[in-house]
Amino acid sequence: MRRWKTFRTFVGMKTMKPRYWRWTAEAILTGFILMCRFFPAWGEWYARTVYPFVSASLSACVSWIPFSLEEWLATGMVAALVAVPWAGRKKGAAWRTVIRRDAELIIIVWCWFYMGWGINYFRHDFFTRSGTERAEYQETDFRRFLRTYTDSLNASYTPCPLPTQEEMEDELKNLFASVSPRFGLARPRAYQHPKQVAFNRLYSGVGVLGYMGPFFSESQLNEDLLPVEYPFTYAHEYSHLLGVSNEAEANFWAYQVCTHSRCPAIRYSGYFGLLPYVLSNAYALLGEEEYRKLALSVLPEIREDLQTKRAHWDALYSPFIGYVQDKVYSWYLKGNKIPSAQKNYAEVIGMILALPDGHSVF
Repeated sequence: MRRWKTFRTFVGMKTMKPRYWRWTAEAILTGFILMCRFFPAWGEWYARTVYPFVSASLSACVSWIPFSLEEWLATGMVAALVAVPWAGRKKGAAWRTVIRRDAELIIIVWCWFYMGWGINYFRHDFFTRSGTERAEYQETDFRRFLRTYTDSLNASYTPCPLPTQEEMEDELKNLFASVSPRFGLARPRAYQHPKQVAFNRLYSGVGVLGYMGPFFSESQLNEDLLPVEYPFTYAHEYSHLLGVSNEAEANFWAYQVCTHSRCPAIRYSGYFGLLPYVLSNAYALLGEEEYRKLALSVLPEIREDLQTKRAHWDALYSPFIGYVQDKVYSWYLKGNKIPSAQKNYAEVIGMILALPDGHSVF
């Protein structure tokens, strides 16, 4: 004990104030996050070794709570950024102290966000992890994909209802668990379930179908989702929870796991969920007449489902709030090394085309 006290005195631990310990920890975490940002190998190490443990632990701690803690944490953070300066000034604290407290609160939240999930933005991209090269546009390959996809989409159509929530989750989690380890996805956990949300009307107003919470490893789904959208959206958000940050890759995994399901309704959701991105790519790359023929080759029942979906969300959408959210989210994605911002969602077609014929992710 005497030797330990002597050592503490020698290195300055005995006289170090608690705030200096806190600042040291914050500096170390900040340094690690920056290293991951500039060195993808660090980010990949975090995603494969640190993140699975962090996400499993956070999810387990809050799994018994039925509602989303992410919403209330975000609300509390905004309130704290206002309340801390106000309370400090009311007590006579100097502006320098007030600003320092607010800055430290922002740093803590920033570190929590990246250590809890955000460093996944800095890992190796999908093509590096899968050992494939980005597919350059080849007209013949794209047309072949359109024919194959359209045939599969039409064949998958079913009026059958979805299975129960529990059955659907078990099915998709089992498929995620069978994904090849080289893709670096975390292991699915039985206790990870979508949480109830409090501000659902706001999400519908800005067109958000779901989101993954980085602070407690929670997934949230919009309660206004149509049944045909639900499995694809669930799988998209769950892939985020498993360590996928790229929106196009999240769409890729949603498509892969849903279309490999044994349940007809889930398979149809997988093909249907990809349809808007297929059409947007085809519209940009094909002539008007050829695009019209492609659209008409889709079964009338599927086209009706697509029209129903568009009308459903258009009725809930708020143009002004949606415009603000689009701008903020675009800045957020660009700031986290996704330069194409929200256009990134449609890049899923390039990922599918990059896989060699007969190549399986399972």
